[in-house]
Amino acid sequence: MFVERYANDISRLITPYENYNPYPKVENREIWDLIPSSIQKHWISKGETHLGFSWPAITAVDYMQYSRNGNVVRFQNKYEERRIALASLVLAECMEGAGRFTDQIMNGIWTICEESSWVIPAHMVISKASSSDCIPNISDQYIDLFASETASLMSTTHYLLQKPLDAVSPNICSRIRMEMKRRIFDPYLERNDLWWMGLQTNRKMNNWNPWINSNSLSAFLLLESSDERRYRAIEKVMRTLDRYIGDCSTDGGCDEGPVYWDRAGGALFDSLELLYEASQGKINLYNEPLIKEIGRYLYRVHIDDTNFVNFADSSAKFEIAADIAYRYGSRIGDRQLVRLASSAYQTNKPPLSRWLTLHRMIPSFFLDDKIMGEKETPPFVRDAWLNSIEVMTAREQEGSSRGLYLAVKGGNNDESHNHNDIGHFLVYSDGSPFLIDIGVETYTAKTFSSQRYEIWTMQSAYHNIPLVNGIQQQAGSAFKASEVSYRNEDELAKLSMNIAGAYPQEAGLGSWKRTFNFHRNEEAYIEIVDDFELSQETDAIQLNLITPCMPQIENTGTILLRNAAGEQLWIDYDGSQLIACFEEITLIDEKLQAVWGDFLYRITLKAKFPVNASVWTMRISR
Repeated sequence: MFVERYANDISRLITPYENYNPYPKVENREIWDLIPSSIQKHWISKGETHLGFSWPAITAVDYMQYSRNGNVVRFQNKYEERRIALASLVLAECMEGAGRFTDQIMNGIWTICEESSWVIPAHMVISKASSSDCIPNISDQYIDLFASETASLMSTTHYLLQKPLDAVSPNICSRIRMEMKRRIFDPYLERNDLWWMGLQTNRKMNNWNPWINSNSLSAFLLLESSDERRYRAIEKVMRTLDRYIGDCSTDGGCDEGPVYWDRAGGALFDSLELLYEASQGKINLYNEPLIKEIGRYLYRVHIDDTNFVNFADSSAKFEIAADIAYRYGSRIGDRQLVRLASSAYQTNKPPLSRWLTLHRMIPSFFLDDKIMGEKETPPFVRDAWLNSIEVMTAREQEGSSRGLYLAVKGGNNDESHNHNDIGHFLVYSDGSPFLIDIGVETYTAKTFSSQRYEIWTMQSAYHNIPLVNGIQQQAGSAFKASEVSYRNEDELAKLSMNIAGAYPQEAGLGSWKRTFNFHRNEEAYIEIVDDFELSQETDAIQLNLITPCMPQIENTGTILLRNAAGEQLWIDYDGSQLIACFEEITLIDEKLQAVWGDFLYRITLKAKFPVNASVWTMRISR
């Protein structure tokens, strides 16, 4: 897409280095003073908290914790502390412009430049030369997500503060340029073997591609003074982004889950915007249907407030990058995305992020008054069908989170950040969770290893799907839904699929057709029909349901779910064929506790007697 249209004209389209001034430098006080005082005060305060910051040492043993015990926290806490401190100090200095933060900024620059590697231990496997104990070999320079974020931070810091830093010592900015050349610029231009570039592999691209490319592109535009090298880098960015865009679902769906949209679709927007601005609008893909669909995904999986449909490794509750979503929606002319973003921005200002990516934050400072002036509510779209990733969402009524909400997933078990979850579904009521996707625990070495599916949250037994003969769904592209059919009318949203193919042969499934009927008449309810045939009779069949509400088994055929606010949901099932019980799941992971508290519950509806074929119907209502 990019290469075909623009690659041959880059030197003509892109603003030369000497004329490229995307943001005001610190000395342009009249422009920085236009930023609302609330934002200025916020970042000056953040900077002040780091005036006495003691830059933590990163030791060899810190690197080795990942290989020794899978711990990612010890290293990354120190690594990220340094970068958050530097970014906060840089923004504080730009807001105030009095030189009060300069010494600590120099300390931060020097400390980060002294690091043996900007790549984190968990990503050392990309290296050709780094040892298995995660001690980096500095002769092998390559780029991961974290190195690219550091590159963006260092290049933006250099761009904004070069004049006052040079006044203290030219060696500070000189050191930045030297480290950027050997750690980022040369590897980016010279290497084609990094998998996320997609230039020597057929592997499907994920968020690594736009995330690293957007940060690398920003760094080249801001810091590479050789226009010939800038143009080469931009051409390569275009080639690698084309690989990502080519792998995107035509429906714009993010199979990694909405929490990853920020650094998947959102990072693609960063790249689109950087190229658009650097070419003064001549490089422009915002009218492309696929680019619009990628932006729209975010509101199609929005439930209410900070609740989102969290298939894959996504969290059920998180704050979106509202400023990025607003800018994206504005560029593609989509009011629904603008509404979601402006609504989120009102309650999350300034937007919070684990990453203080300066090249995407600074433009948003100058849009604050405009976004705050929107005073919008989320669109609460009634229906969405993402046919490529096979995700359905439906609610009772357009424009409101009141009533029942249903989300269903088909697809396959080889998606990015995959869980074994074909035929899985969520049910919310008035925006509150009742039947859920647990999400994922804090990442460890095991999460992205061959042992991934030993982790309970990845297994089909802990999703809202059947367990047959004690056999769970399996991972791999061959394990998928078939016969998928979607229908949408005013009073009925319907999705059916055969999920038998998600199980290995030993489960003994001939067919398992699962149908979801969302009836939106006066008495709304959700009906789930499991119509199955097995190779032989068995009573080892159970339907699993995960809920944050302690279940009350009222009588044969009825379960009551009531949350802490007193809101309730009824589950009716065929008590003549199934018997209900439940177990308490104690959560010990801090990431899951932050979303669900200390406990979850797994309801099981078990077969009362052996069958080789049957039709089971479950009804969920308020």
